[in-house]
Amino acid sequence: MSPDVVIEIRDQTTEEIERRRYLAQGQFLARQENWAELGRLIRTFDTRRLTTPGGTPMAELLAEGARADAVGAACDAIILGDAKAAEAPLRQLDDMLSELCEDHGVALVVARAYMEVGLFWRGEEPGDTMPVAQQAAFQIHFRTAYNILERFDPFELDAPSLAAARCALLVAETQPALRVADDYEDLIDLDPQSPRHMRAMGLHLLPLLYGNHEALELEARRTVARTLDIWGAGAYVWVHLDALSRDPDAFRRLDAEFFAEGLHDIVERRPDQHTVNVLAAFTGYTLAGTPAPNPDAARPQDQARARVARCFDWIARDHLTEVHPLVWAQAADPDGVHRPCDGPLCGRDRALTALARVPDQSNDALHVLDYQPARITLSS
Repeated sequence: MSPDVVIEIRDQTTEEIERRRYLAQGQFLARQENWAELGRLIRTFDTRRLTTPGGTPMAELLAEGARADAVGAACDAIILGDAKAAEAPLRQLDDMLSELCEDHGVALVVARAYMEVGLFWRGEEPGDTMPVAQQAAFQIHFRTAYNILERFDPFELDAPSLAAARCALLVAETQPALRVADDYEDLIDLDPQSPRHMRAMGLHLLPLLYGNHEALELEARRTVARTLDIWGAGAYVWVHLDALSRDPDAFRRLDAEFFAEGLHDIVERRPDQHTVNVLAAFTGYTLAGTPAPNPDAARPQDQARARVARCFDWIARDHLTEVHPLVWAQAADPDGVHRPCDGPLCGRDRALTALARVPDQSNDALHVLDYQPARITLSS
């Protein structure tokens, strides 16, 4: 008989507390019009690669908080059909930037504000069905953001936030496929410790966006080679993670054994519970219900998917000591769709269902002995 497994439930994690803290700090400094201090903090945090415990860049959180009021006001005006009023908060940011034109931290805030409002203009409509006026507004906002960012070199300034913003411009490019790999390679080389950039690259390399499955596999392996000393094979996982969540066909070319090796390397190098929850939610929820395939009948992608899904057992048994419900709530559904999820309650349910399926070392299924708001106790 294996000993009971006690897993704490953390509705409020350090990651979420830190995220709120830096978003609020950015918003506060903008409301106080203390742009010089805001720009200094963004530049400092960026150069020092400071992140929350879960790996979110603090510089980008400050910038997001700082633009929140302007973006919110612009989007509200768009909803009301008042295009002129929608431009007013952005013009105020322009005026402020003209006084601090050499501060790339402040420039990041303004460029990202234009991009966010541009995306709101575009909405969810495909490009070929978007009304002409919306398409024009979308392009104008992204062109303005491009012109702001073009004045600054991310490498000369040692500023990965600028490189990340340039990658975000790809959505408005006429031929993004020609740039996506190179732009993300620059970003990852600037900040190889961050899985956030690798995950974004993999998603953008899918056929439904700017790439294909062959390019996804190639760039995943190239990224492993460039980050081997940091992540081992872990970059193979990070590049594929969101892509596999979104597009199950990406399993066709996946090297499942290499992916499993990458999972081991990640939890060895980054054993924090936020990272472990991200991997557990992917293998235990997003890939939930993956049957053990008949080796003689299953398609290769089904075999690969099942092999990766089985990794949840050792991730949960050997590495999961806390459940972070919001991480589980944000995970993609098994069919690759992100559906509305009622925050912590939904995340708890997803985690509990997954954990109840974990076998112990003797392959006897675990069952829930006790479920309380603060912990889950499992036993064989």
